[in-house]
Amino acid sequence: MKKLLTVILTLLALQAFQTLHPLAVSHAQSQYAPLIPFESVPNFFKLPQGMNFGEVPAIAVNSAGHVFVYSRSNPTGGGPAYAIHAAQLFEFDADGNYLSEHGRGLYAWSFAHGLRIDASDNIWTVDKGSNMVVRMDPEGRVVWVFGRKAEATSESAHPFERVDPPLPPVDGRFREPTDVAFDSRGNIYIADGYINSRVAKYDANGDWVTSWGEPGRGPGQFRLPHAIAVDRDDNVYVGDRSNARIQVFDSDGNFIRQFSVVTPVRPGSKAVNGATPANPDAAPNNGAPNALCIPPGSDVIFVGETTFPGRIIKATLQGEVLGVIGNSGRNLGEFSGAHGLACPSEDVLFVAETSNSRAQKLILE
Repeated sequence: MKKLLTVILTLLALQAFQTLHPLAVSHAQSQYAPLIPFESVPNFFKLPQGMNFGEVPAIAVNSAGHVFVYSRSNPTGGGPAYAIHAAQLFEFDADGNYLSEHGRGLYAWSFAHGLRIDASDNIWTVDKGSNMVVRMDPEGRVVWVFGRKAEATSESAHPFERVDPPLPPVDGRFREPTDVAFDSRGNIYIADGYINSRVAKYDANGDWVTSWGEPGRGPGQFRLPHAIAVDRDDNVYVGDRSNARIQVFDSDGNFIRQFSVVTPVRPGSKAVNGATPANPDAAPNNGAPNALCIPPGSDVIFVGETTFPGRIIKATLQGEVLGVIGNSGRNLGEFSGAHGLACPSEDVLFVAETSNSRAQKLILE
């Protein structure tokens, strides 16, 4: 009787997992993914005395190896929590020594979200709060601005309201954008995430080209396009977080394929914030792409999860899981809210964590 009950409970758990993650049945039936050995460099980021990171949603590395950290911290002081200016951009040298802050108090910065550096070392920030994307030159001076926020001088100004269904998107405007990426021709792809559920494309001159996507669960539809990356063939990978999948498109937005990196959670994994799910494999955030990074010229992709299971998953560009880096936790080498990734090579990875309010440098073996 006890054996029969065990079988029934196992089948029910597998059925729940398949319902939540229909793309990942093969993963659920497989063994645990290999653990990738790594070292988290202790005390890599050397902030000035008295300075701390806030939530860290994004991180990027330029051609000189300088590391840029986009932090949800408040440089202006005062104000209620819902109205603070929560965005600062810090630059560190290749050894983690603090160099400078860029764009302090910038009009376009309200709530930091995404950060990338292009092939010319231009610095791109994506702000979810102001609905704006800013391109800076390598010295941190503003060059281009995309999008527009509600004017603070108007008494009627307020955030975009979430209505169901959402209001139609407008070309050249964003509603809570999340990330940005670039192809080999300099085209710009912006994940216009929380409300518009689409990808917007600009050309190398900064001119609007097109957009694709809408809310939904089907191919080419999104439930929060939260991260975006481009491979060496200019295919666009979109982390469709709430659908727990990655969709792949050509540079014109034509759907190519989709895959999931959902992978079984090892025993003993615990949530940092909130209760640990009774069935960790069926946790909604298992394999949900919170962050994406493709190393230059590589055939692999790194995927960061949210607070639980909190891992970083390494996979092929076809979606085969190669291994898992770390687990949920607060300590060095553990993660909670891996919201941004920078991968200058396959064996060096920088991780931006929102829940742990920090950034880590990893050396992968």
